[in-house]
Amino acid sequence: MAWNRIGRNILRIMLPVLMLVPVHGCRISYKLNGAALDYNVYKTIHVSEFPIRAALVYPPLQQTFENELLDYITRNTRLRTVDGASDLQLEGEITGYNLTPQAVTEDAYASQTRLTITVRVKYTDNKQEGKDVDQTFSAYRDFSSSEMLTDVQDELCSQISKELVDLIFNATLGDW
Repeated sequence: MAWNRIGRNILRIMLPVLMLVPVHGCRISYKLNGAALDYNVYKTIHVSEFPIRAALVYPPLQQTFENELLDYITRNTRLRTVDGASDLQLEGEITGYNLTPQAVTEDAYASQTRLTITVRVKYTDNKQEGKDVDQTFSAYRDFSSSEMLTDVQDELCSQISKELVDLIFNATLGDW
């Protein structure tokens, strides 16, 4: 019984206060995919090839990365991908594919190996100045040194490519 009385008293106090808050100035807005594009301005994007310019080369990486990038853009924007002149351009190169030992044990052997992939991206906004990006992105995955790289390489490249694409999208089309 006491809780009902307390609840009614709180309601009597809060209702007039809430009615004083101006509603016309408040608006909640969010985007589900994070893209910060005005589709009245931006309609097309050209995504160039991303050749491998790293010292160590794993040929399937280029196709894996490019497919992931194009798929992500298609799923998360309404931009039409075109060859040639476009509103936006994404180009770059895969500049690093490195293996480094991690977690060295007491007998001086690495128990983990890190695969790091680095991509340089140049994003050009042909509609608005000051929005261009020229940046390098890196991502990595560790794997057990008891595993052969050839056994885990495809899966690691896929995981790293997804992370890189997410970073690139957020820095360019997502405008974060």
